[in-house]
Amino acid sequence: MNALNQQVLRTDVAGMPLGWIDFRDAVRYYHLEQVAYACGSLLYSIHGGYNARTGVRSIVDVNSIIATYGDSRSLAKVRAGYQPPLSNTALFARDAHMCLYCGSCFLARDLSRDHVKPLSTGGTDGWTNVVTACKRCNNHKAGGTPEQANMQLLAVPFAPTHAEYVYLQGRRVLADQMEFLLAHFPRTSPLHQRLSEKLM
Repeated sequence: MNALNQQVLRTDVAGMPLGWIDFRDAVRYYHLEQVAYACGSLLYSIHGGYNARTGVRSIVDVNSIIATYGDSRSLAKVRAGYQPPLSNTALFARDAHMCLYCGSCFLARDLSRDHVKPLSTGGTDGWTNVVTACKRCNNHKAGGTPEQANMQLLAVPFAPTHAEYVYLQGRRVLADQMEFLLAHFPRTSPLHQRLSEKLM
C-alpha cells in the first residue's frame, strides 16, 4: 500500500476527534499554520519547493494525529445530541462484518442491513433498530421480528458516538490512532471492548 494513502486523524485543540484527512489536507493545515500540535507516529515527510533566496527546500513532517485550531465550542454543541448518519459501510464496521443472527463473518458484498423491528410494522431505519445480517439470515427472517422467525439476536444494536463513528469511517486505522480514539469511547460500548482487545 502506498504510504501516502494512509489517513491522518484530525482533532481540535482540545483533542476531540474531528475526522480523517489525507496528506494534502494535512500539509495545507501545516502551511496555513493551523496545526496546534501533532502526536502519534511520523507518517511521511513531504518535500516542497526551494526557497529562491536561501536555496533551502521545504519539508513538512506529517504525523498520524494532528490537532488543528478552530471553534470547538460549536462542535461540542452538535455532539451533545449527535446522531451519526447511517450507512451500510459504517453499520457493517460497527458489527465487525458479523451477521448478528448466525455469528459468521462475511465480506461486505454478502451482508445486508436488517431492521430488527420491520419497517412494515413501524420500525425505524436508525442505528438502534438495524443490525448486520448475512443475506441468508435476512431472507429467513423475512418481514418478521427475530422472535417470529425463531432467531436469536446476538447483540443489541446501538448508535455510535461521534468518536466511534470517526473510527468506523477509518479505512486503515493505525494502533496509535486506535489508542487515541479509544480514550474517547464510552467504557460500556461494545466497540471499547473490541478495540481494547485489538490493542492488547
